[in-house]
Amino acid sequence: MARRRVLEAPVLRSWDEVDQALREIAEEEIALCDIQGDMNKQINGIKEIAKQQSKPHQDRISTLTKDVKEYFDQHREELGKSKTKYFNFGECGYRLSTAVTLPKGKEKLAELIRRLKARRMTDCVITKETIDKEALRKYGEARVAAVGATLVQKDVFWLRAAQDKVEQLDLPRG
Repeated sequence: MARRRVLEAPVLRSWDEVDQALREIAEEEIALCDIQGDMNKQINGIKEIAKQQSKPHQDRISTLTKDVKEYFDQHREELGKSKTKYFNFGECGYRLSTAVTLPKGKEKLAELIRRLKARRMTDCVITKETIDKEALRKYGEARVAAVGATLVQKDVFWLRAAQDKVEQLDLPRG
């Protein structure tokens, strides 16, 4: 026996049923917003509690780190040529750190970029090229196809449930 594709009949049979489905979607969206709002309140509360509980520990770590650094600074000559000292419960020391600072302001940055390019240091300049699809879309199908892209047009279904009207009804949700 050959397989047959079973087609389901549409569930909604009238425009009134579509309207009622939209109402139900609005009610469900409102319920989701309520749940997510409660969740965010709980998360924010938990974050605040964790922040308060963590503060004494963070403060103690900061104080101890400052104290260890001060001691190290005062006794740096005892390290000799070594920059690191090893202990039972950790290690600390000095390392050479190099940072590049850039001038503030667009004009100064533009001048710096110009100088880098003039000295052929283009590997220091990041250039990101991308395609602006919105701008490309304005050229029309023929010109878009000429450059190797494609314009695709289709009807896309959308809906917007009127949550405000459902909320005005003030009916119990659930």
